[in-house]
Amino acid sequence: MTSDTSVRPPSRAAGEDWGRLNSRLLLVNLSILAAPVAMFLASLAVTGGDTNLQVIITLGSLFVTFLVISGIGLMRLFTTRYRLTEDRFELHTGLLFRSERSVPIGRIRGVDLTANPVHRIFGLTTLRIDSGDQSDAAARRLALDGITKAEALELRSRIIALRDAGQARPVDSDGVLSRLDWSWLRYGPLTLWGVGGVFIAAASAYRTLSELQVNPLDLGIIKDLENRFGTIPLWYGALLAAVLIVVLGMIGSTATFIENWAGYELRREDGGILRIRRGLLATRSVSIEERHLRGLELVEPIPLRWAKGAKLNAVASGLGNQEDNRRRRALTPPTPRGEALRVAAEALPTGPGLIERKGLLPHPREALRRRINRALIWSVLIAAVPVGLGLWLGSWLVITGVITGVVLVPVLVAFAFNAYHSLGHLLRGRFLVMCSGAFARRTVAHQREAIIGWKFSRTPFQRRVGLITLGATTAAGEGVYHVYDLTEGQGIALAETAVPGLLAPFIERAPDRG
Repeated sequence: MTSDTSVRPPSRAAGEDWGRLNSRLLLVNLSILAAPVAMFLASLAVTGGDTNLQVIITLGSLFVTFLVISGIGLMRLFTTRYRLTEDRFELHTGLLFRSERSVPIGRIRGVDLTANPVHRIFGLTTLRIDSGDQSDAAARRLALDGITKAEALELRSRIIALRDAGQARPVDSDGVLSRLDWSWLRYGPLTLWGVGGVFIAAASAYRTLSELQVNPLDLGIIKDLENRFGTIPLWYGALLAAVLIVVLGMIGSTATFIENWAGYELRREDGGILRIRRGLLATRSVSIEERHLRGLELVEPIPLRWAKGAKLNAVASGLGNQEDNRRRRALTPPTPRGEALRVAAEALPTGPGLIERKGLLPHPREALRRRINRALIWSVLIAAVPVGLGLWLGSWLVITGVITGVVLVPVLVAFAFNAYHSLGHLLRGRFLVMCSGAFARRTVAHQREAIIGWKFSRTPFQRRVGLITLGATTAAGEGVYHVYDLTEGQGIALAETAVPGLLAPFIERAPDRG
């Protein structure tokens, strides 16, 4: 057995001995115990040095929890062994409950590297081997959590070399497709989730302080804000709070952009592999094989669209289930739309304009009427809440509800028109191009030969106006991509033209009455 090395030198035969996790992982697990100590010191700083039994019990339970986590990590360090042979990768781990797992080399679809901030301090990384199955995550993925970056890079290159041995792969296309331009930082505040992150952070802080028997309303900074703004009108306070939440959300979104995309590079490497590297504190390296790339997705949320920005995702098989796919599919950060289209043309060289909306076929006008009716219904439902409360609590709520309805009707109707104009589809060569979305417009180009089935569905409202939704099922990406609100004839014709013969066993033709 090897001592502290995880990967054998290249000159030694694969499968000659077993590797172990790096001994630096011991320091990582011991550093975990510093977290509850830091929390105890922070609680003393917040409360001015006062403490009580509740605080001690809470911090004691946290210390025990972290102690258990550290113990599990140490057990994994001392019991984990792995081996790379000519035909499989084997991983043995566990003391009381032994686990012996292996993945055939030919079934490995992804070999990714990630490193959280603590791992980076000690020069370690995590290597994840994914078979690409759609089954349970634990069954399809093996992880070596605690080897050096050099060892991980060497092991990844050896796995890929063994997997691709004897296959004709391109070797002259190595090069950088895209690198981070810090001017793209202007798109960071335009992601919508930041506002929700403010509420999540506030709720988490409130709960933590409550567990420590600290009333947030009694803190000095809160008292000072109350004294300064406690006499302002309610409407002005609500407006000020909304602006503050939006500003904090934009700051959080910008910080998240920096954390996720610092050091970003998209490179085509030897063997037909697209490699995406990114991350400031937690680094990530994701590999996508071009032979498994089935298409591309251009995502344009409304704020990005107004700023002429977009994001580009890969539609690929072998990225795991939907959750893993969403985590690993990004090819670019929020970037200028022109840059996203340029990267798309180089990542999937099928000619310019593959995921452009220009030339897409429009959908029936009934689809527009459906969206307008939906907008009016939601306007009435939202406005009915304050109106209903106003009949009980006061007339000012009735007025608020009426004003809300008057404002919402034109806004939601405008969104309805926007959603309708986003609808479109077209067959472009070997690809089916689909576009839809109101708040986030998504344009997907998917290989027609990679479509393995069709799914026809209709809601009661669609049935009433004679529309259907056509779903293209596939083993890549989200698993199914939809073309919304077609007539029945359009849906069947599109499916039969896109993949001839796939629908034939299910089509019942009317007899000739002539």
